[in-house]
Amino acid sequence: MPLQYLTDLWDDTIVAGMDEPEQLRYRSNLLGSDRRLTNFGGGNTSAKIDMPDPLTGETVNVLWVKGSGGDLGTIRREGFARLYRTALDSLKSRYRGAEFEDEMVALYPLCAFGNHRTAPSIDTPLHAFLPFPHVDHLHPDWAISLAASANGLGLTERLRDESGIKLVWLPWKRPGFELGLRLEEAAAENPDADGILLGSHGLFTWGRTSRESYTNTLRVLDAIGRFVVPRVEARGTALFGGRVVEDRADRRELALRLMPALRRQIRQGAIIGHFSDDPETLRFVGSAQAKELAWQGTSCPDHFVRTKVRPMLVEWDAASGDADTLIAAASAGFPEYRAAYARYYEENRADDSPAMRSPEPTVVLVPGVGMFSFGKNKTEARITGEFYLNAIHVMEGATTLADLAPPTDPPPQVGPGQAAGSVTENYVALPPNEAFRIEYWSLEEAKLQRMPPEKELSRRIAVVIGVGSGIGMAIATRLAAEGAHVVCGDLKPEFADQASDELNRQFGPETAIAAVADCTERASVRRLMEAAVAHFGGVDLLVCVAAVFFAPDEDGRITEDQWRKTFDVNLLGSYVPADEAIRTMRVSGNGGSVVLISSANAVVAKKGSFAYDTSKAALNHLVRELAVEAGDAGIRVNGVAPASVVEGSLQFPRERVLSSLAKYRIAFDESETTEELRAKLAAFYAERSLLKRRVTPAAVAEAVFLLASEKRTGLMTGQVLPVDAGLTEAFLR
Repeated sequence: MPLQYLTDLWDDTIVAGMDEPEQLRYRSNLLGSDRRLTNFGGGNTSAKIDMPDPLTGETVNVLWVKGSGGDLGTIRREGFARLYRTALDSLKSRYRGAEFEDEMVALYPLCAFGNHRTAPSIDTPLHAFLPFPHVDHLHPDWAISLAASANGLGLTERLRDESGIKLVWLPWKRPGFELGLRLEEAAAENPDADGILLGSHGLFTWGRTSRESYTNTLRVLDAIGRFVVPRVEARGTALFGGRVVEDRADRRELALRLMPALRRQIRQGAIIGHFSDDPETLRFVGSAQAKELAWQGTSCPDHFVRTKVRPMLVEWDAASGDADTLIAAASAGFPEYRAAYARYYEENRADDSPAMRSPEPTVVLVPGVGMFSFGKNKTEARITGEFYLNAIHVMEGATTLADLAPPTDPPPQVGPGQAAGSVTENYVALPPNEAFRIEYWSLEEAKLQRMPPEKELSRRIAVVIGVGSGIGMAIATRLAAEGAHVVCGDLKPEFADQASDELNRQFGPETAIAAVADCTERASVRRLMEAAVAHFGGVDLLVCVAAVFFAPDEDGRITEDQWRKTFDVNLLGSYVPADEAIRTMRVSGNGGSVVLISSANAVVAKKGSFAYDTSKAALNHLVRELAVEAGDAGIRVNGVAPASVVEGSLQFPRERVLSSLAKYRIAFDESETTEELRAKLAAFYAERSLLKRRVTPAAVAEAVFLLASEKRTGLMTGQVLPVDAGLTEAFLR
């Protein structure tokens, strides 16, 4: 039967010439590119390939299987673990039973083929013991809808009647050696099966070649899609008991107000947020059964590892409430959520369980508004929300399929000696004790302990205004290198775009965003701060770099309009962003840091820069005033005062460089390039300092990072830090 919902993307012209490992990589990337088939980081693919043993030269069979922590959509050849099949099979004689299966994990690396050391995943035996050359293990929402249904066994029979697809049902079992043995047994007992459906978990399909495995996976999943999707669509507005809360027209404005308040409640410190108000999420959170289903939690372990055992649903007057009542209702929900999570931990922990982790939600659902999800970075926050949307899709399917077959008692997900999960409208959640065994698995804890420490500015959101300059770009780069997410602000859109593109290229595709702002216009600056809140969740750090300098005329003067512009940009253009950032930081309640870029000229009186120097002198005092103003909220305000930075500075166009060279009687030739002329001027400035060294954008950026760091300067506020290589004229007296 032709595919109805899925598309066969296999291209024989691309595959031509690929060896089997490359075909496995290609197949994996195709499957991972469609999020209807598998979740980010979830699922596994494998191939059993004959290869020459590097030690003996004899042909041996090698299992290539996705390594621990990989993602199918982006995996490369190096991401697959490679293990001797015979060595893996020999482990069966070492196996002491389900009670001891975790000890087997330490033996997998000892089965490595050659000198390849990609870490094998916990799913390795699931692939090793299935007798098929190529295996796909995915977590598609359509299939998990069946796997999470109280009538799941009957649904598989109905599916076979309607489509001819035979799925073997296995009750829930945590991934590991025991499940691998059960899969082997199920395949042997059902040689005519098209796949194996794991209760509450996912789907296994296979083939003799990579091409056949891919084709069979699409064939089985498209059949399940034809079974599930039309029935969900037919339910329409009646899904989840029907809608009881209408979507708020002002939900984006409400989300802007609520996001920083949610960050304030999450006690593990500043964290990155993501907001979703897609139609499917809004339909769920506004439904009659939203509270009950949300409390049940998710079913697939891939889901709740990200989303925790359950989300937090905010109960509020969605019909007439305003932002203040929403914030109050959300804040009131946190203590109850934390207490429930603590009970869940205490009721299910064992003597050797890891210590309780953060009791804060990673997903917050708000009827009429949407879903807020959180993570240590933007990618994790977004993916967490996507995983809960997967869970919503599963609940859509399971609740819609309730009348197609009778449920069993206990539900078919229940294996020997297991408790049943809660059932709501045919949807079966994973039992809390089984969820706990996944969330607090010693193997999962060991994986967390192996992760590298977070960078110093991780989970922090920085706004840098003036990224078009050499200093601004250097600061944005330095902060991003330390783990910060950066809003690249500039008056010129092309400068903001170039900066954000470069940061995303260097540090990851969701590190930065571009925002256009006139630092002298409050409405424009407020829109920039709102962009930071909407995209990342708040503002933790502000750096104002934007400044102007007007070259004087022959008498060393500038016009009064230029005076006004100088003070508008250099003083008001720092005050307005600082004031708006402090207002946003207060709502988040995580303290914060403001760094304003001043100048050595603020304390050095000299001819030709009267307006610029006095504007920077006022900026120095603005630092002190703002420090007093914001100190009660734990917000620090400091400044950096560099000597003249010529490199990459927009304040040193060719005309000003020529004027300065003439002023200081430095020989030059009109034919020299602007960069050559700048180098001469920079060398002159360096010679005036005690250290005889140039002040560079990187040096200024390092000072900004120092002041932004709570670890390094957490008790420093109201200060201006010179970066001038020892300019004696700027010594404070």
